[in-house]
Amino acid sequence: MSIKAEEISALIKQQLQGYQNELDVEETGIVTYVGDGIARAHGLNNALSGELLDFGHGIYGMVQNLEANDVGIMVLGDDTGIREGDSVKRTGRIMEVPVGENLVGRVVNSIGQPIDGKGDITADDHMPVERKAPGVMERQSVSEPLQTGIKAIDSLIPIGRGQRELIIGDRKTGKTSIAIDTILNQKDQDMICIYVAIGQKASTVRSSVSTLEKYGAMDYTIVVSAGPSEPASLLYLAPYAGATMGEYFMHKGKHVLIVYDDLSKQADAYRELSLILRRPPGREAYPGDIFYTHSRLLERAAKLSDELGGGSMTALPIVETQAGDVSAYIPTNVISITDGQIFLDADSFYSGVRPAVDAGTSVSRVGGDAQVKAMKKVSGTLRLDLASYHELESFAQFGSDLDEATKSKLDRGARTVEVLKQPLHSPIPVEKQVVILYCLTHGHLDKIEVEDILRYEQELFDFFDQSHKDILDSIAKTGQLPDDSVLNSAIDEFDKIFQPTQKDGQTQAASNE
Repeated sequence: MSIKAEEISALIKQQLQGYQNELDVEETGIVTYVGDGIARAHGLNNALSGELLDFGHGIYGMVQNLEANDVGIMVLGDDTGIREGDSVKRTGRIMEVPVGENLVGRVVNSIGQPIDGKGDITADDHMPVERKAPGVMERQSVSEPLQTGIKAIDSLIPIGRGQRELIIGDRKTGKTSIAIDTILNQKDQDMICIYVAIGQKASTVRSSVSTLEKYGAMDYTIVVSAGPSEPASLLYLAPYAGATMGEYFMHKGKHVLIVYDDLSKQADAYRELSLILRRPPGREAYPGDIFYTHSRLLERAAKLSDELGGGSMTALPIVETQAGDVSAYIPTNVISITDGQIFLDADSFYSGVRPAVDAGTSVSRVGGDAQVKAMKKVSGTLRLDLASYHELESFAQFGSDLDEATKSKLDRGARTVEVLKQPLHSPIPVEKQVVILYCLTHGHLDKIEVEDILRYEQELFDFFDQSHKDILDSIAKTGQLPDDSVLNSAIDEFDKIFQPTQKDGQTQAASNE
Protein backbone atom coordinates (compact mmCIF):
# COMPACT_ATOMS: atom_id res chain seq x y z
CA MET A 1 0.00 0.00 0.00
CA SER A 2 1.54 3.31 -1.06
CA ILE A 3 1.54 6.35 1.20
CA LYS A 4 0.84 9.65 -0.57
CA ALA A 5 3.21 12.61 -0.15
CA GLU A 6 0.30 14.84 0.95
CA GLU A 7 -0.46 12.48 3.82
CA ILE A 8 3.17 12.52 4.99
CA SER A 9 3.21 16.32 4.80
CA ALA A 10 -0.06 16.63 6.76
CA LEU A 11 1.24 14.19 9.40
CA ILE A 12 4.49 16.13 9.88
CA LYS A 13 2.56 19.42 10.15
CA GLN A 14 0.26 17.89 12.73
CA GLN A 15 3.19 16.65 14.80
CA LEU A 16 4.96 20.03 14.62
CA GLN A 17 1.78 21.79 15.65
CA GLY A 18 1.66 19.68 18.78
CA TYR A 19 5.29 20.48 19.64
CA GLN A 20 4.83 24.21 19.08
CA ASN A 21 2.86 24.59 22.30
CA GLU A 22 5.46 22.77 24.37
CA LEU A 23 8.48 24.66 23.08
CA ASP A 24 9.77 27.68 25.02
CA VAL A 25 10.70 29.98 22.15
CA GLU A 26 13.07 32.83 23.06
CA GLU A 27 14.45 35.37 20.68
CA THR A 28 18.13 35.98 21.30
CA GLY A 29 20.70 38.11 19.57
CA ILE A 30 24.48 38.38 19.48
CA VAL A 31 26.31 41.46 20.83
CA THR A 32 28.36 42.99 17.99
CA TYR A 33 29.64 46.09 19.80
CA VAL A 34 29.84 47.35 23.40
CA GLY A 35 31.36 50.50 24.87
CA ASP A 36 30.53 53.87 26.50
CA GLY A 37 27.26 52.51 27.94
CA ILE A 38 26.00 51.46 24.50
CA ALA A 39 25.70 48.00 22.94
CA ARG A 40 24.66 46.81 19.49
CA ALA A 41 23.13 43.41 18.85
CA HIS A 42 22.32 41.41 15.71
CA GLY A 43 19.40 39.00 15.41
CA LEU A 44 16.71 40.73 17.51
CA ASN A 45 14.43 41.25 14.50
CA ASN A 46 11.22 41.60 16.53
CA ALA A 47 12.56 43.83 19.33
CA LEU A 48 10.35 46.76 20.34
CA SER A 49 11.46 50.34 20.92
CA GLY A 50 11.98 50.81 24.67
CA GLU A 51 11.96 47.03 25.31
CA LEU A 52 13.98 45.64 28.22
CA LEU A 53 16.76 43.21 27.16
CA ASP A 54 18.64 40.75 29.37
CA PHE A 55 22.42 40.39 28.94
CA GLY A 56 22.60 37.86 31.81
CA HIS A 57 24.63 38.31 35.05
CA GLY A 58 21.98 40.80 36.24
CA ILE A 59 22.78 43.32 33.47
CA TYR A 60 19.88 44.81 31.51
CA GLY A 61 19.56 47.15 28.56
CA MET A 62 16.84 49.17 26.84
CA VAL A 63 16.30 49.25 23.07
CA GLN A 64 16.89 52.72 21.62
CA ASN A 65 17.62 52.34 17.89
CA LEU A 66 15.81 49.96 15.53
CA GLU A 67 17.97 49.69 12.41
CA ALA A 68 18.04 47.47 9.32
CA ASN A 69 20.75 45.09 10.51
CA ASP A 70 20.95 45.53 14.27
CA VAL A 71 19.49 47.29 17.31
CA GLY A 72 21.15 50.04 19.39
CA ILE A 73 20.82 49.37 23.12
CA MET A 74 21.58 51.62 26.07
CA VAL A 75 22.99 49.55 28.93
CA LEU A 76 21.30 50.20 32.29
CA GLY A 77 24.34 50.09 34.52
CA ASP A 78 27.94 48.94 34.20
CA ASP A 79 28.76 47.53 30.75
CA THR A 80 32.11 45.97 31.73
CA GLY A 81 30.49 42.52 32.15
CA ILE A 82 29.38 42.44 28.49
CA ARG A 83 31.65 41.13 25.69
CA GLU A 84 31.30 41.02 21.91
CA GLY A 85 29.79 37.67 20.94
CA ASP A 86 27.73 37.40 24.14
CA SER A 87 24.06 36.54 23.71
CA VAL A 88 21.32 39.02 24.64
CA LYS A 89 17.74 37.94 25.23
CA ARG A 90 14.41 39.72 24.69
CA THR A 91 12.17 39.94 27.75
CA GLY A 92 9.03 41.01 25.86
CA ARG A 93 8.48 43.78 28.45
CA ILE A 94 8.71 47.51 27.87
CA MET A 95 11.07 49.21 30.35
CA GLU A 96 9.18 49.69 33.64
CA VAL A 97 9.79 50.80 37.23
CA PRO A 98 8.20 49.85 40.56
CA VAL A 99 5.49 52.20 41.87
CA GLY A 100 3.38 52.47 45.01
CA GLU A 101 3.12 53.66 48.60
CA ASN A 102 6.20 51.72 49.72
CA LEU A 103 8.49 54.02 47.73
CA VAL A 104 7.45 57.04 49.82
CA GLY A 105 10.23 58.05 52.21
CA ARG A 106 12.90 56.21 50.21
CA VAL A 107 15.83 57.15 47.96
CA VAL A 108 15.91 55.07 44.76
CA ASN A 109 17.89 55.00 41.51
CA SER A 110 16.53 55.45 37.97
CA ILE A 111 15.18 51.91 37.80
CA GLY A 112 13.50 52.03 41.21
CA GLN A 113 16.14 50.11 43.19
CA PRO A 114 16.73 51.43 46.76
CA ILE A 115 20.09 53.15 47.36
CA ASP A 116 19.48 54.42 50.89
CA GLY A 117 20.55 51.25 52.73
CA LYS A 118 17.10 50.73 54.27
CA GLY A 119 16.39 47.36 52.70
CA ASP A 120 14.34 46.16 49.74
CA ILE A 121 11.12 47.75 48.52
CA THR A 122 7.98 45.70 47.92
CA ALA A 123 6.27 47.50 45.05
CA ASP A 124 2.49 47.72 44.68
CA ASP A 125 2.85 47.50 40.90
CA HIS A 126 5.17 48.14 37.95
CA MET A 127 4.46 50.75 35.25
CA PRO A 128 6.26 51.66 31.99
CA VAL A 129 8.67 54.61 32.19
CA GLU A 130 7.28 56.01 28.93
CA ARG A 131 3.54 56.66 29.06
CA LYS A 132 1.20 58.70 26.92
CA ALA A 133 0.26 62.03 28.51
CA PRO A 134 -3.45 62.65 29.34
CA GLY A 135 -5.37 64.11 26.39
CA VAL A 136 -7.23 67.43 26.38
CA MET A 137 -10.59 65.81 27.23
CA GLU A 138 -9.03 64.00 30.19
CA ARG A 139 -7.87 67.25 31.78
CA GLN A 140 -9.50 70.20 33.48
CA SER A 141 -8.23 73.74 33.90
CA VAL A 142 -5.86 74.53 36.76
CA SER A 143 -7.93 75.92 39.63
CA GLU A 144 -6.31 74.91 42.94
CA PRO A 145 -3.31 76.81 44.33
CA LEU A 146 -0.05 75.07 45.11
CA GLN A 147 1.48 77.13 47.91
CA THR A 148 5.28 77.28 47.84
CA GLY A 149 5.52 79.16 51.14
CA ILE A 150 7.80 81.67 49.39
CA LYS A 151 6.37 85.21 49.43
CA ALA A 152 7.99 86.32 46.16
CA ILE A 153 6.50 83.36 44.29
CA ASP A 154 3.05 83.01 45.88
CA SER A 155 2.39 86.74 45.41
CA LEU A 156 4.01 87.45 42.02
CA ILE A 157 4.26 84.11 40.17
CA PRO A 158 1.58 81.87 41.71
CA ILE A 159 1.59 78.16 40.84
CA GLY A 160 -1.53 75.98 40.49
CA ARG A 161 -1.87 72.24 40.95
CA GLY A 162 -1.33 70.63 37.56
CA GLN A 163 0.86 73.45 36.23
CA ARG A 164 4.40 73.19 34.81
CA GLU A 165 6.52 76.07 36.12
CA LEU A 166 10.18 76.29 35.09
CA ILE A 167 12.82 77.39 37.62
CA ILE A 168 15.68 78.88 35.62
CA GLY A 169 18.90 80.66 36.52
CA ASP A 170 22.68 80.46 36.65
CA ARG A 171 24.61 77.96 38.75
CA LYS A 172 24.43 78.59 42.52
CA THR A 173 21.57 81.09 42.49
CA GLY A 174 19.20 79.12 44.73
CA LYS A 175 17.18 77.04 42.23
CA THR A 176 17.31 73.83 44.28
CA SER A 177 16.59 75.78 47.48
CA ILE A 178 13.29 77.03 46.02
CA ALA A 179 12.32 73.47 45.05
CA ILE A 180 13.25 72.04 48.48
CA ASP A 181 11.40 74.85 50.32
CA THR A 182 8.32 74.17 48.18
CA ILE A 183 8.48 70.48 49.17
CA LEU A 184 8.84 71.48 52.86
CA ASN A 185 5.71 73.65 52.57
CA GLN A 186 3.59 70.67 51.41
CA LYS A 187 3.54 69.22 54.93
CA ASP A 188 -0.06 68.38 55.95
CA GLN A 189 -1.28 69.45 52.46
CA ASP A 190 -2.12 65.88 51.33
CA MET A 191 0.59 66.05 48.66
CA ILE A 192 3.08 63.41 47.50
CA CYS A 193 6.42 64.99 46.46
CA ILE A 194 9.03 63.49 44.14
CA TYR A 195 12.50 65.01 43.91
CA VAL A 196 14.49 63.79 40.89
CA ALA A 197 18.21 64.61 41.22
CA ILE A 198 19.88 64.31 37.79
CA GLY A 199 23.67 64.51 37.77
CA GLN A 200 23.82 65.91 41.32
CA LYS A 201 26.80 64.91 43.47
CA ALA A 202 26.05 62.24 46.06
CA SER A 203 27.00 64.68 48.85
CA THR A 204 24.52 67.27 47.50
CA VAL A 205 21.70 64.69 47.33
CA ARG A 206 22.58 63.49 50.84
CA SER A 207 22.41 67.08 52.10
CA SER A 208 18.99 67.60 50.45
CA VAL A 209 17.67 64.32 51.91
CA SER A 210 18.91 65.22 55.41
CA THR A 211 17.15 68.62 55.10
CA LEU A 212 13.92 66.86 54.10
CA GLU A 213 14.31 64.42 57.00
CA LYS A 214 15.05 67.22 59.48
CA TYR A 215 11.78 69.00 58.66
CA GLY A 216 9.72 65.78 58.42
CA ALA A 217 9.24 66.07 54.64
CA MET A 218 10.57 62.58 53.78
CA ASP A 219 7.28 61.21 55.19
CA TYR A 220 5.62 62.22 51.89
CA THR A 221 8.60 62.38 49.50
CA ILE A 222 10.32 59.99 47.07
CA VAL A 223 13.88 60.88 45.99
CA VAL A 224 15.10 59.53 42.63
CA SER A 225 18.85 60.01 42.24
CA ALA A 226 21.12 59.50 39.22
CA GLY A 227 24.63 60.69 40.08
CA PRO A 228 27.28 62.11 37.72
CA SER A 229 29.36 58.90 37.98
CA GLU A 230 26.48 56.76 36.69
CA PRO A 231 26.01 55.85 33.01
CA ALA A 232 24.31 58.44 30.79
CA SER A 233 21.41 56.01 30.29
CA LEU A 234 20.40 56.30 33.98
CA LEU A 235 20.64 60.13 33.93
CA TYR A 236 18.41 60.14 30.86
CA LEU A 237 15.86 57.74 32.40
CA ALA A 238 15.63 59.33 35.88
CA PRO A 239 12.96 62.00 35.15
CA TYR A 240 10.76 59.50 33.25
CA ALA A 241 10.98 57.08 36.18
CA GLY A 242 10.01 59.89 38.59
CA ALA A 243 7.07 60.89 36.38
CA THR A 244 5.81 57.29 36.32
CA MET A 245 5.99 57.06 40.13
CA GLY A 246 4.00 60.30 40.33
CA GLU A 247 1.39 59.18 37.79
CA TYR A 248 0.56 56.17 39.95
CA PHE A 249 -0.65 58.54 42.70
CA MET A 250 -2.21 61.05 40.27
CA HIS A 251 -4.46 58.37 38.75
CA LYS A 252 -5.56 57.42 42.27
CA GLY A 253 -6.96 60.95 42.73
CA LYS A 254 -4.02 62.28 44.78
CA HIS A 255 -1.97 65.44 44.27
CA VAL A 256 1.69 65.16 43.31
CA LEU A 257 4.55 67.67 43.09
CA ILE A 258 7.56 66.58 41.02
CA VAL A 259 10.87 68.44 40.75
CA TYR A 260 13.33 67.68 37.91
CA ASP A 261 16.74 68.94 39.06
CA ASP A 262 17.90 69.57 36.43
CA LEU A 263 16.90 69.00 32.80
CA SER A 264 20.11 70.59 31.43
CA LYS A 265 22.06 67.58 32.70
CA GLN A 266 19.45 65.17 31.33
CA ALA A 267 19.76 66.86 27.91
CA ASP A 268 23.56 66.46 28.07
CA ALA A 269 23.18 62.74 28.91
CA TYR A 270 20.75 62.25 26.03
CA ARG A 271 23.13 64.06 23.66
CA GLU A 272 25.94 61.73 24.75
CA LEU A 273 23.80 58.62 24.16
CA SER A 274 22.57 59.87 20.79
CA LEU A 275 26.02 60.72 19.45
CA ILE A 276 27.41 57.31 20.45
CA LEU A 277 24.38 55.68 18.79
CA ARG A 278 25.33 57.62 15.62
CA ARG A 279 22.17 59.69 15.49
CA PRO A 280 22.66 62.88 13.44
CA PRO A 281 23.66 65.89 15.59
CA GLY A 282 21.71 69.15 15.27
CA ARG A 283 22.06 72.54 16.94
CA GLU A 284 24.80 72.54 19.63
CA ALA A 285 25.24 68.80 18.78
CA TYR A 286 21.92 67.92 20.44
CA PRO A 287 19.86 65.33 18.54
CA GLY A 288 16.84 66.53 16.55
CA ASP A 289 14.35 65.06 19.04
CA ILE A 290 15.70 66.83 22.16
CA PHE A 291 12.56 69.03 22.22
CA TYR A 292 10.37 65.93 22.07
CA THR A 293 12.43 64.37 24.88
CA HIS A 294 11.41 67.20 27.24
CA SER A 295 7.92 67.87 25.88
CA ARG A 296 6.68 64.28 26.28
CA LEU A 297 8.03 64.33 29.85
CA LEU A 298 6.47 67.65 30.90
CA GLU A 299 3.15 67.01 29.14
CA ARG A 300 2.57 64.24 31.68
CA ALA A 301 1.95 66.90 34.35
CA ALA A 302 -1.79 67.60 34.43
CA LYS A 303 -4.93 68.29 36.44
CA LEU A 304 -7.15 65.32 35.63
CA SER A 305 -10.90 65.67 35.10
CA ASP A 306 -13.27 64.78 37.94
CA GLU A 307 -14.36 61.64 36.02
CA LEU A 308 -10.76 60.38 36.31
CA GLY A 309 -10.52 61.21 40.02
CA GLY A 310 -9.41 64.86 39.88
CA GLY A 311 -5.79 64.05 40.77
CA SER A 312 -2.96 66.33 39.67
CA MET A 313 0.76 66.32 39.00
CA THR A 314 2.58 69.65 39.19
CA ALA A 315 6.03 69.78 37.56
CA LEU A 316 8.84 72.13 38.59
CA PRO A 317 11.60 71.51 36.03
CA ILE A 318 14.92 73.24 36.71
CA VAL A 319 17.22 74.46 33.92
CA GLU A 320 20.66 75.99 34.38
CA THR A 321 21.69 78.97 32.26
CA GLN A 322 25.15 80.24 31.36
CA ALA A 323 25.63 83.92 32.32
CA GLY A 324 21.85 84.49 32.42
CA ASP A 325 21.35 83.53 28.77
CA VAL A 326 17.69 82.43 28.62
CA SER A 327 17.83 82.44 24.80
CA ALA A 328 20.11 79.37 24.64
CA TYR A 329 18.79 76.19 23.02
CA ILE A 330 17.63 74.08 26.01
CA PRO A 331 16.25 77.05 28.04
CA THR A 332 14.12 78.30 25.10
CA ASN A 333 12.89 74.75 24.45
CA VAL A 334 11.74 74.23 28.02
CA ILE A 335 10.31 77.78 28.34
CA SER A 336 8.11 77.07 25.31
CA ILE A 337 6.84 73.80 26.84
CA THR A 338 6.07 75.11 30.35
CA ASP A 339 3.32 77.41 31.67
CA GLY A 340 5.69 80.09 32.92
CA GLN A 341 9.11 80.50 34.48
CA ILE A 342 10.69 81.70 37.72
CA PHE A 343 13.91 83.42 36.69
CA LEU A 344 16.60 83.79 39.36
CA ASP A 345 18.98 86.70 38.89
CA ALA A 346 22.63 86.14 39.88
CA ASP A 347 23.28 89.85 40.60
CA SER A 348 20.33 90.02 43.01
CA PHE A 349 21.45 86.78 44.67
CA TYR A 350 24.97 88.04 45.32
CA SER A 351 23.69 91.44 46.54
CA GLY A 352 21.73 89.65 49.29
CA VAL A 353 18.22 89.58 47.79
CA ARG A 354 17.24 85.97 48.43
CA PRO A 355 15.27 84.29 46.94
CA ALA A 356 16.67 86.17 43.93
CA VAL A 357 13.42 86.11 41.91
CA ASP A 358 13.48 88.55 38.97
CA ALA A 359 9.88 89.80 38.85
CA GLY A 360 10.41 91.38 35.42
CA THR A 361 11.45 88.19 33.60
CA SER A 362 9.37 85.72 35.64
CA VAL A 363 5.79 84.92 34.69
CA SER A 364 3.03 82.44 35.52
CA ARG A 365 0.59 81.84 32.68
CA VAL A 366 -2.12 80.03 34.67
CA GLY A 367 -1.36 80.41 38.37
CA GLY A 368 -3.42 83.59 38.79
CA ASP A 369 -6.57 81.53 38.20
CA ALA A 370 -5.58 79.34 41.15
CA GLN A 371 -4.40 82.14 43.44
CA VAL A 372 -6.13 82.65 46.80
CA LYS A 373 -8.52 85.65 46.55
CA ALA A 374 -6.96 87.35 49.59
CA MET A 375 -3.47 87.09 48.04
CA LYS A 376 -4.77 88.42 44.72
CA LYS A 377 -6.10 91.53 46.48
CA VAL A 378 -2.97 92.37 48.47
CA SER A 379 -0.43 91.57 45.73
CA GLY A 380 -2.14 93.38 42.85
CA THR A 381 0.29 96.32 42.65
CA LEU A 382 3.49 94.50 43.71
CA ARG A 383 4.86 93.81 40.24
CA LEU A 384 4.36 97.43 39.11
CA ASP A 385 5.85 98.75 42.36
CA LEU A 386 8.96 96.62 41.85
CA ALA A 387 9.30 97.52 38.16
CA SER A 388 9.03 101.29 38.80
CA TYR A 389 11.40 100.98 41.79
CA HIS A 390 14.14 99.26 39.76
CA GLU A 391 13.73 101.85 36.98
CA LEU A 392 13.88 104.79 39.39
CA GLU A 393 16.69 103.23 41.42
CA SER A 394 19.11 103.32 38.46
CA PHE A 395 17.90 106.80 37.52
CA ALA A 396 18.21 108.16 41.08
CA GLN A 397 21.91 107.28 41.23
CA PHE A 398 22.62 110.20 38.89
CA GLY A 399 20.48 112.86 40.55
CA SER A 400 20.45 114.22 44.09
CA ASP A 401 17.29 116.40 43.95
CA LEU A 402 14.29 114.10 43.90
CA ASP A 403 10.67 115.20 44.23
CA GLU A 404 8.47 113.78 46.97
CA ALA A 405 6.55 111.40 44.66
CA THR A 406 9.81 109.82 43.43
CA LYS A 407 11.15 109.56 46.98
CA SER A 408 7.99 107.83 48.20
CA LYS A 409 8.14 105.36 45.27
CA LEU A 410 11.78 104.58 46.06
CA ASP A 411 10.96 104.14 49.76
CA ARG A 412 8.02 101.84 49.04
CA GLY A 413 10.13 99.86 46.52
CA ALA A 414 12.98 99.37 49.00
CA ARG A 415 10.47 98.05 51.55
CA THR A 416 8.89 95.77 48.94
CA VAL A 417 12.28 94.22 48.13
CA GLU A 418 12.94 93.77 51.86
CA VAL A 419 9.54 92.15 52.55
CA LEU A 420 10.07 89.65 49.71
CA LYS A 421 13.36 88.46 51.23
CA GLN A 422 13.08 85.16 53.07
CA PRO A 423 15.52 82.94 55.00
CA LEU A 424 16.37 79.46 53.73
CA HIS A 425 14.03 76.58 54.66
CA SER A 426 11.49 78.92 56.26
CA PRO A 427 8.30 78.61 54.21
CA ILE A 428 5.49 80.91 55.40
CA PRO A 429 1.80 79.89 55.43
CA VAL A 430 -0.31 81.85 52.93
CA GLU A 431 -2.40 83.57 55.64
CA LYS A 432 0.73 85.12 57.19
CA GLN A 433 2.00 86.15 53.75
CA VAL A 434 -1.32 87.96 53.18
CA VAL A 435 -0.97 89.86 56.49
CA ILE A 436 2.57 91.18 55.84
CA LEU A 437 1.76 92.08 52.21
CA TYR A 438 -1.36 93.91 53.43
CA CYS A 439 0.89 95.91 55.78
CA LEU A 440 3.16 96.74 52.84
CA THR A 441 0.50 97.77 50.31
CA HIS A 442 -1.56 99.75 52.88
CA GLY A 443 1.35 101.89 54.10
CA HIS A 444 1.86 100.33 57.54
CA LEU A 445 5.55 99.74 56.77
CA ASP A 446 6.25 103.24 55.40
CA LYS A 447 7.34 104.50 58.82
CA ILE A 448 9.45 101.42 59.62
CA GLU A 449 13.16 101.57 58.81
CA VAL A 450 14.19 99.15 56.04
CA GLU A 451 16.63 97.27 58.32
CA ASP A 452 13.79 96.68 60.82
CA ILE A 453 11.37 95.18 58.27
CA LEU A 454 12.22 91.47 58.69
CA ARG A 455 12.21 91.78 62.50
CA TYR A 456 8.88 93.64 62.29
CA GLU A 457 7.50 90.81 60.14
CA GLN A 458 8.56 88.06 62.55
CA GLU A 459 7.22 89.88 65.61
CA LEU A 460 3.97 90.66 63.75
CA PHE A 461 3.50 86.95 62.99
CA ASP A 462 4.13 86.07 66.66
CA PHE A 463 1.64 88.76 67.74
CA PHE A 464 -1.06 87.44 65.39
CA ASP A 465 -0.41 83.85 66.56
CA GLN A 466 -0.95 84.90 70.17
CA SER A 467 -3.66 87.58 69.94
CA HIS A 468 -5.45 87.32 66.58
CA LYS A 469 -5.30 83.64 65.62
CA ASP A 470 -8.93 83.93 64.49
CA ILE A 471 -7.97 86.35 61.67
CA LEU A 472 -5.27 83.96 60.40
CA ASP A 473 -7.63 80.97 60.62
CA SER A 474 -10.32 82.89 58.72
CA ILE A 475 -7.92 83.72 55.82
CA ALA A 476 -6.63 80.12 55.72
CA LYS A 477 -10.13 78.62 55.73
CA THR A 478 -12.03 80.98 53.39
CA GLY A 479 -9.19 82.38 51.26
CA GLN A 480 -10.89 85.78 51.61
CA LEU A 481 -9.45 89.00 53.02
CA PRO A 482 -11.18 90.16 56.25
CA ASP A 483 -12.65 93.68 56.48
CA ASP A 484 -10.03 96.44 56.36
CA SER A 485 -11.21 97.71 59.76
CA VAL A 486 -10.49 94.32 61.39
CA LEU A 487 -6.99 94.01 59.90
CA ASN A 488 -6.05 97.66 60.38
CA SER A 489 -7.18 97.55 64.01
CA ALA A 490 -5.03 94.46 64.73
CA ILE A 491 -1.98 95.92 62.92
CA ASP A 492 -2.35 99.30 64.67
CA GLU A 493 -2.46 97.42 67.99
CA PHE A 494 0.86 95.78 67.12
CA ASP A 495 2.42 99.05 65.85
CA LYS A 496 1.95 100.56 69.34
CA ILE A 497 4.08 97.87 70.99
CA PHE A 498 6.73 97.45 68.25
CA GLN A 499 10.11 98.83 69.33
CA PRO A 500 12.26 100.17 66.45
CA THR A 501 16.00 99.48 66.54
CA GLN A 502 17.86 101.83 68.88
CA LYS A 503 20.15 104.42 67.36
CA ASP A 504 22.76 106.23 69.43
CA GLY A 505 21.17 105.13 72.67
CA GLN A 506 17.68 106.27 71.67
CA THR A 507 14.77 104.45 70.09
CA GLN A 508 13.90 105.46 66.58
CA ALA A 509 10.60 106.82 67.85
CA ALA A 510 12.38 109.11 70.29
CA SER A 511 14.73 110.46 67.63
CA ASN A 512 11.74 111.21 65.39
CA GLU A 513 10.24 113.36 68.13
